[in-house]
Amino acid sequence: MTLSYEFLITRADEAATEAHEASLDNVRQRALRSEAAWRVMAARTRNMEREREKARLEQERRKIAEQRDQAPPALAKFT
Repeated sequence: MTLSYEFLITRADEAATEAHEASLDNVRQRALRSEAAWRVMAARTRNMEREREKARLEQERRKIAEQRDQAPPALAKFT
């Protein structure tokens, strides 16, 4: 199961709310650790999404360049 950035941030926000509302110190600390972990996972997910998009764009760029290089000379000047 792939976790989305939005899902992870929502869980982090819920943990932050739990920490803010906690009356017991150990509960507050647990919620803060949970919030930090969710935010790290969200950041990693966002970075992975960005890297995938960069790779997709690079693959598309290479494909276009390859098609251009293989075009007949008469058509090459129009691409």
